[in-house]
Amino acid sequence: MATAPRKGSSRSAQLLAAVAVLFLTASAAGAAAAPRRLLVDTDMDTDDLLALLYILKQNRSEFDLKAITISANAWTDAGHAVNHLYDILYMMGRDDIPVGVGGDGAISDAGDVQRNVGGYLPLIDQSMSTAGGCRYRQAIPLSGRLDVDTNFGVRKGFLPQGSRGYRPLRQPTAQRVMAEALSAGPTSVLLLGTHTNLALLLMSRPHLRRNVERVYVSGGGVRVAGNLFTATAANPVAEFNVFGDPFAAYQVLHSGVPVTMIPLDATNTIPVTEAFYSEFLRRQSTYEAQYCFLSLDGGFYMWDQFAAGVALSSMRHGETGSSNNEFAELEYMNITVVTSNKPYGVRDGSNPFFDGRTTPKFGLQEGGVHSGHVETGIRDPFCLVPRSNRGRCQDGYTKELSGPEAVQVLVATSAKPNTNKNSPLDKEFSERFLEVLNLPENTGRFNISTQFPYYREVLYKPDFMNVTRGKPIIFDMDMSPGDFVSLIYLLKEPRHEIDLKAVLINGNGWADSASIDIVYDVLHMMGRDDIPVGLGNTTALGSPTLGCNNSYAIPLGSGGFVDSDTLYGLARSLPRSPRRFTSENLYHPERRQPHVFDVWQSVRKQLGPGQKITVLTSGPLTNLANISLSDMDASSVIERVYVVGGLLRDGSDEKGNVFTVPSNRYAEFNMFLDPLAAKTVLESSLNITLIPLTVQRKIASFEGVLGALKQHTQHTPESKLVHRLLLLLQQLQRKQKFYHHMDIFLGEVLGAVYMVQGSDLEPSVKVKPICIVANTTESTNGQILVKKSAKPVNVLFSLNTSAYHNHLANSLANDKQSAVVGSFEEQKAIWSRPQKHLGADIAKDRK
Repeated sequence: MATAPRKGSSRSAQLLAAVAVLFLTASAAGAAAAPRRLLVDTDMDTDDLLALLYILKQNRSEFDLKAITISANAWTDAGHAVNHLYDILYMMGRDDIPVGVGGDGAISDAGDVQRNVGGYLPLIDQSMSTAGGCRYRQAIPLSGRLDVDTNFGVRKGFLPQGSRGYRPLRQPTAQRVMAEALSAGPTSVLLLGTHTNLALLLMSRPHLRRNVERVYVSGGGVRVAGNLFTATAANPVAEFNVFGDPFAAYQVLHSGVPVTMIPLDATNTIPVTEAFYSEFLRRQSTYEAQYCFLSLDGGFYMWDQFAAGVALSSMRHGETGSSNNEFAELEYMNITVVTSNKPYGVRDGSNPFFDGRTTPKFGLQEGGVHSGHVETGIRDPFCLVPRSNRGRCQDGYTKELSGPEAVQVLVATSAKPNTNKNSPLDKEFSERFLEVLNLPENTGRFNISTQFPYYREVLYKPDFMNVTRGKPIIFDMDMSPGDFVSLIYLLKEPRHEIDLKAVLINGNGWADSASIDIVYDVLHMMGRDDIPVGLGNTTALGSPTLGCNNSYAIPLGSGGFVDSDTLYGLARSLPRSPRRFTSENLYHPERRQPHVFDVWQSVRKQLGPGQKITVLTSGPLTNLANISLSDMDASSVIERVYVVGGLLRDGSDEKGNVFTVPSNRYAEFNMFLDPLAAKTVLESSLNITLIPLTVQRKIASFEGVLGALKQHTQHTPESKLVHRLLLLLQQLQRKQKFYHHMDIFLGEVLGAVYMVQGSDLEPSVKVKPICIVANTTESTNGQILVKKSAKPVNVLFSLNTSAYHNHLANSLANDKQSAVVGSFEEQKAIWSRPQKHLGADIAKDRK
């Protein structure tokens, strides 16, 4: 039975309702006014830089960029990418934005995903280590990665350098930064590279899915051809970002999170035209606009920057379709990501999710869409079609279909035309992009040349007038940390004894080719900008130019490339050289980076009558093998070659050091990384002295070297740098299992010291006939066998360890031929004061 309301209760209810409406309205207004949170995952390619700077220019009351993570298995290498990003953020005054990269977590054989998997490898190949192959990544030319790592040589000549930089074990991981950003509240995610990082997060922390408002994907190709220009013969339909990790893209697309895709269908309609280039040339009123313009390259489309524009427009106006987006036509499509090729369920050795397993990994369905042949590389025989340049594999294809495998995705199909009919630009986003980059708000503070009032680029070269120069030396290095100690040591030795003519860089060893800039910086620090640096091949002798033969054994994460590419975080403490890697330039060919053979020929021309060259190699023997094969008379001007590496199998059971390939028990890294080059050199007519792993291990004592350095009361900038580096390696080795192999690098220094000191170290040298195992199997490649019928070489077996440690320390601490500019901090001080007496100061420092 209904009761009559009390007098006045109706009015009270009306008042309460009115207050509630006002409260809700105010709350809604407050929510609308709150900035939209954004997380960006980027592979730091050129178009990514333009996209990031476009985002950083936005009004922060509208869009709040909460974090950036780096996709480390595509167009860039993690160590170079993270420091590049730090420099961009420093220029833009955004050191508050967290940056995540890498991690050493693993995925178990059973499919358990640890929380800090680094994303260095595609999910299908990720196991318990960061070492691994390049199934998909080999489609990216290594020269392309070099250009991206250095931004074609523009990066170091333009960007300022702040206090943030990569540090071993201190660098926040991609997974940690992503998780913290998403845990703080609803966030949109913009993917500008592969989908590995986000897929890993959704697999390891599924509860965070609810905080992903929408995923914006730059990549894919639905109704157009793919863009794998190096791999069309195997796969004509995939696009690079999705192809880099198809299974990860599938996981993201099928996660239940709303997705907007900006594929090739749309980006093909907005190329960088001559009109755009000309207009951009005219409109560069900010540092960020200048950097973007300098970064442009020919044959460019507005891939990621257009995706950023579409994403922000959708976030601003609503994600319902074309009518609300300023820049793109959009429509809903039903699509999926192809991760394997039919017939499904046939185990042929290509698919680690199924092959050799009783239970498929991640609980995948036997005979399902993931169970077919998975592309193993760009020359996979399964994918190639006879007499055709278009293959049959579809890995990474964002395919339109119907049925249970389809997911509804909002897809950009084309770029909208410019509404400004008076503009020379034909697309609305092209106009807006230049407008935004040149806004005075949220602008960059300075570049490297305007950051300091007295900035100058100065080349330091010694005066060789009236100086007798010693024996000509060429140092061939792969830029491991030990190689930098060796380089500094060689630069310290008296020039009347050692005349370092050139440095050759191996691009297939412990560091990526872009680390050549660290070599330039060390030479600059030591006042030796006169020494030419030649860049060698990035692949092993006889290997395809696209691939990672044998270098797959080097970890990509801790203790591997990410550390070597940053000199374990110390590269940024070096003074910045005016010399740096410069990409091929049709307009300025004189500026291009010299290649190894260019430098070899130049050094050879400088030799006086009767002079010969001594070569020290501390890395794979690729460069020397290529020189020997290209210059058939090279041996006539090479007096001796000191080879650091190898392990002699001569009756003992001493093991090698290729710890990531357990099946190969007796190889040493320098031989394993290019066995055919080792065979070419060591079995040639060259006069060889081998400094093998056995004797390296005898002197590889951190305590011994650090103790010898500590005995000196006076220290030079270079001795301090070496002390910091070796102490850091020692500490990392003690702290973390991923650094257990640090003494490998300490042992490599022996080659330089023995080459110079020889008999003073009381060596024991024996002649051994050796041969190299090459082009066989992973379990034997790079091993050195002693055979009576083989070519004899000199082998260093032992020496006076104390004499070695003391001589190394004495040389580094000697104040003669010391650093001209000891550090980046010292260089900043020089750039901050008038330089009236610069020439006199440099001359004084060189004495």
